Amino acid sequence: MRVHLRRRAVTALAATAVATPMLLAAAPAEARPAPQSQQHRQAERLAKKLVKASSGESAYRHLEELQDIADDHGGNRAAGTEGHKASTEYVYRLLKKAGYDVSYQNFDFYESKTQREKLTVVSPEPREIKVAAYEFSKAAPEGGLKAVLAAPRVDDTPGCGLDDYASGDFKGKIALVKRGNCTFQQKEEVAAKAGAAGLILYNHSGTAPVHGGVEDPANAHIPAGGISLADGEALAAAVAKGDVTVSLDVATEATKRRTRNVIAETKGGSADHVVALGSHLDSVPEGPGINDNGSGSAGLLEVALKLAEETRKSHQQPTNKVRFAWWSAEELGLLGSKAYVAQLSEKQRKQIALYLNFDMIASPNPVEFVYDGDDSDHQGSGPGPKGSAQIERLINGFLDRQDAPHEGTDFDGRSDYGPFIAAGIPAGGTFTGAEGVKTKEQAEKFGGTAGAAYDANYHGAGDNLSNLDLDVFDTNIDVIAHAVGTYAHDLSSLSEPVKG
Repeated sequence: MRVHLRRRAVTALAATAVATPMLLAAAPAEARPAPQSQQHRQAERLAKKLVKASSGESAYRHLEELQDIADDHGGNRAAGTEGHKASTEYVYRLLKKAGYDVSYQNFDFYESKTQREKLTVVSPEPREIKVAAYEFSKAAPEGGLKAVLAAPRVDDTPGCGLDDYASGDFKGKIALVKRGNCTFQQKEEVAAKAGAAGLILYNHSGTAPVHGGVEDPANAHIPAGGISLADGEALAAAVAKGDVTVSLDVATEATKRRTRNVIAETKGGSADHVVALGSHLDSVPEGPGINDNGSGSAGLLEVALKLAEETRKSHQQPTNKVRFAWWSAEELGLLGSKAYVAQLSEKQRKQIALYLNFDMIASPNPVEFVYDGDDSDHQGSGPGPKGSAQIERLINGFLDRQDAPHEGTDFDGRSDYGPFIAAGIPAGGTFTGAEGVKTKEQAEKFGGTAGAAYDANYHGAGDNLSNLDLDVFDTNIDVIAHAVGTYAHDLSSLSEPVKG
């Protein structure tokens, strides 16, 4: 999860829906909605049944299957690979058997292959620094781009706006920018607008170089690469003392590839009131992706199957149509969810009442994060679209009743809620942490190890079946089950005022 816009591929070219009646067919005639009080009672009953039936233990079988698929296909399930294709077939098969309307949504994307990546300090103290070329970076001249470094202002949004460059002349220089807050693409674009001839982005944590990207070859303006926090801070300190000249030599090649989303929805329920939920099914090429994001994919799949079972037993369709999605190429820049939202008509967008995202819900050193729909934490981005605060309230209320501690997390644009929020659709969900470091206060509240990453195997080969906290996995599956059961029958809480 948590796209870094770094992966091998990036950018959806064209989405073509294959066998997607849920998107194209006219909505079937629905029975007259029951009175709200009755809908509320139906929602409560279904939510309780789904929470009781759905568990981390029952969903673990899906994680085992995803691990087996990765083991059989080179150790990963990355978008555009046979491992990802097999993952989609597994999900599709179970959902089809359960009675859902299921389809694949195919789309194309580009894969970025690094040709050159080298960074050399020319003066005042010559040395080489490990650098990772931006995905789809514009090529530097043969032999490298030689220029003086210049550092824009470092604040809460470093290099995200032209005002960060107001203090100096960056024309023809290489901008040294710290990672944080906005996308890698935005940092590259702003640096180019400020007149910089190149970009060196340094990490905000950890010991590895930051892997950035611009999502699409057409978005590349200047040669760009990423370095580690320590190397970046050392360069910044040197720049503060005087001129530092470097040579940045990066080049990439782009190749078109194809992948697909899996979309499933209930046969019944009002098509004018769609409850949408999603998780990404692709891993990074470096590992099997069992926490990121086998966990969210498995949890969503298990609740979908339990909803189908309850529908059959009760002979009662949901009042609202429930749509589940397993996105591809999230790790390449949210490409699957972007392709899906982009091909919706205005009417179809308005029919989606809300979107819930579940990406990394079993991190081994977890914090139970709930997306901050009302921006009450005053961190990063502002609130989500109207209704997002109410989604956060529903999730928080459920966790409170389970005596499960939780805290807010910003809509930072790093997962598949992003395209839905951009389309004005209320969003929410949970997340248990990626490469961020657990604080002392969080360790006291949630347990685990302070000073260590939430997931030490994030985007690595070690993200396997041993890289899970099964207790928090179970908690988050209950969150999914409660939300599905509630919203399947009753959307009234989305319009209820949220008290401050």
